[in-house]
Amino acid sequence: MAVKWTGGHSSSILCLNASKEGLVASGAEGGDLMAWSEDGIPLGHMQFQGADDVTSVLFSPSCPTKLYASHGESISVLDIRSLKGSLDHFHVNEEEINCLSLNETENLLASADDSGTIKILDLENKKVSRSLKRHSNICSSVAFRPQRPLSLVSCGLDMQVMLWSLQKARPLWITNLQEDETEEMEGPQSPGQLLNPALAHSVSVASCGNIFSCGAEDGKVRIFRVRGVKCEQELGFKGHTLGVSQVCFLPGSYLLLTGGNDGKIMLWDVGSEVEKNQRSPTKQTHRKKTKRATHTKQDGNASVTDEKEHGKMSPKLNIEHGEKVNWLLGTTIKGHQNILVADQTNCISVYPVKEC
Repeated sequence: MAVKWTGGHSSSILCLNASKEGLVASGAEGGDLMAWSEDGIPLGHMQFQGADDVTSVLFSPSCPTKLYASHGESISVLDIRSLKGSLDHFHVNEEEINCLSLNETENLLASADDSGTIKILDLENKKVSRSLKRHSNICSSVAFRPQRPLSLVSCGLDMQVMLWSLQKARPLWITNLQEDETEEMEGPQSPGQLLNPALAHSVSVASCGNIFSCGAEDGKVRIFRVRGVKCEQELGFKGHTLGVSQVCFLPGSYLLLTGGNDGKIMLWDVGSEVEKNQRSPTKQTHRKKTKRATHTKQDGNASVTDEKEHGKMSPKLNIEHGEKVNWLLGTTIKGHQNILVADQTNCISVYPVKEC
């Protein structure tokens, strides 16, 4: 059973983040931002002017009291101990921001918006250092890669996933999830297969920096590996009956949280498959395309394995949450791993992993 944190918001919660010291921040519709103790006690509240939704919140790892929050087209820098005003304020995006990501050296902040643009903010000089424009629709999620402060991945409602190097203002690698899915399906497609296009909602990078996941509207979770300036799809599996709204690697592991529009939350261990593919890269690269019965396909230099070959993939945890998931967060509270969930309601749900 979930513990419910209540008494903070009056509208749907859209985003969550936690500091190293156990503080939690949540953003909601209508410009509402809350700070919480690890016991779920509201510690502070802020209402942004203009009533734009708070779409992303992000703690600084090196300064756990510093919080970045996106609301509308703006980014505010706040002191979580005193939510009375902004320490700094940036208006660099032209449309509503959907996601923030801070690089490991904490000198660059990425903000992805509805125009498909990713702005890279130089926090030391307080100016935009890069404007990445390649998504043709909403850029829904962006994430810097751990251990690689000038590299990031992004995804959007154009069904594209991209790998970027900030040394160049263009993507190093792009894949279209819908085209890949069409190629995997040999023979005629039924109308139902086209009803849930692979709109990409969320990306998350594992702590190693080379493995990342993407969740999409077709209900499928995809795992990619970065090899140099290209990526290969390592794994694809379908655990949700509706769109995958959130993916989130737990720190220091290949345990992956997924949340969907079907109201389900799942925890997957993708480590064994990732490590198996890592041990035999030659076999993976040179495996030839076979008929659909073997369920593999060759994609350029990448060998892609779909969920049917990996039918044995099953979640370690399967939580019937019951509400469409807006945000997922795996964090340690009082020494124990917990899953924090934001959904269509005005409360935060907390699931202790050991009891799920």
